[in-house]
Amino acid sequence: MELSETDREIINGDHGRAAADALQLVLKFAEAVGAPRLLPCASAHVDGCLYHGQASLDFVERFVALEGRVKVPTTLNVGSVDLIHPELFVGDSALGAAGKRLMEAHVELGCTPSFTCAPYQTLLRPRFGDQLAWAESNAIVFANSVIGARTNRYGDFIDLACALTGRVPDYGLHRSENRRAKAIVEIHGFDEAGPDQAGGLAVAAGLFTGKHCGDAIAAITGLPRSTSEDDLKALGAAAASSGSVAMFHAVGLTPEAPDLETATGGMDVPVAGRLGPLEVAEILSSLSTVKDDAALTTVALGTPHFSLTEFDRLMPMLDLAPFAVPIYVNTGRHEWERLCADGRAAILEKAGVTVVVDTCTYVTAIIRDLSGAVMTNSGKWAYYAPGNLGVDVAFGTLADTLHSAKAGRVVRA
Repeated sequence: MELSETDREIINGDHGRAAADALQLVLKFAEAVGAPRLLPCASAHVDGCLYHGQASLDFVERFVALEGRVKVPTTLNVGSVDLIHPELFVGDSALGAAGKRLMEAHVELGCTPSFTCAPYQTLLRPRFGDQLAWAESNAIVFANSVIGARTNRYGDFIDLACALTGRVPDYGLHRSENRRAKAIVEIHGFDEAGPDQAGGLAVAAGLFTGKHCGDAIAAITGLPRSTSEDDLKALGAAAASSGSVAMFHAVGLTPEAPDLETATGGMDVPVAGRLGPLEVAEILSSLSTVKDDAALTTVALGTPHFSLTEFDRLMPMLDLAPFAVPIYVNTGRHEWERLCADGRAAILEKAGVTVVVDTCTYVTAIIRDLSGAVMTNSGKWAYYAPGNLGVDVAFGTLADTLHSAKAGRVVRA
């Protein structure tokens, strides 16, 4: 292992005991993955603030006791409770208290209390080429693919260790030669696509890529020019849910893929699949575990967290209120502050929409009635919720979900 002068200073304790201990973990991890050196990282995003048991709290409390402080700007992923709206939590009180303490302990280490799975929507968005130590599957994919920053799939504990040292192992997607496409997914028949159609296509393309490409980087061709950043967010989240995807190239849309030759590095790579309207419809249909006209108890939106642009699309649909079932929308604090400042938070509340901050409805106990099916426009929520919450799911467009909330049953707008 090549150690820099900074590495040696940290090991010697010049930056404090917490940083020295954290660097030992980073070095062991680097050795395990075959990294020859460490790199300075521009920022970190820590996934470990979602409570999974006492070990996760013990780990962080130890660095708090050592008076540790993160060395780079560090955002936090969702936690177990909504600290702004604590009354929304309906789970076990002891688990809620432990989850709350875990979130607070990370803040004591100097992390930014963002508590969002979409840190790229905050003011701390990284830049093209930045080396990162990011966790949270969809954020990793977005950073690599849509922004062109560089991070591997860092998990709990090692993400915080990198943040406490400002160092990250030099391997994998930190290196240019490992960021080329190894498979191609061809899309056809969607030259002209409205917002709902483009969003559904993105989810289908992501699910297909994750299932059929695994951890191989795919170059996706044929996505319509109308594909938005929110669509690419949904694509990456679906791909990371159904497979081990950490990066994709949307040819002509993402920064490292102006054309297919650039995305593949000029290499001949196989076509993993071709998706037209029929295949896309079949993939999206497979996300629903109930048929149309089935009774609903809830609508769940915002996985990954809703952006301000997505709220822009939602607001006009509130004219459908009153709704027959509750609507929950997950979002980040950055977006929540804007909604409060411009008056939209009050409008949402009046329409019967519950905005959930700091967490997500498929990972913690917030939805009060899970006795029937839940409808969502999120491929990630639809993919995970049946296993996480034991519920039936209906997948549809944003318009579908609002019209279904109005009817209290699954309808298609």
